[in-house]
Amino acid sequence: MADKTNKFEDNVPGKYYIDKSCTFCMVCMDEAPGNIKESDDGDHAVVFKQPENAEEEENMRNAMEGCPTESIGDDGE
Repeated sequence: MADKTNKFEDNVPGKYYIDKSCTFCMVCMDEAPGNIKESDDGDHAVVFKQPENAEEEENMRNAMEGCPTESIGDDGE
């Protein structure tokens, strides 16, 4: 389960985030390419845009479910 106290600092503010347990497998980027991308330093994924519609919300949920390390969190903000 993702830990919001251990999230990467380069996530955009909002309820979804990726924490430092990310192994950069890229599954989340395949599921939610409109919201998750490679970090600038290239060693982890990052939420660059919070979902703005039902489709993006569903894509983020699919990314969370598909994440093998459970690194994507939803803190319910």
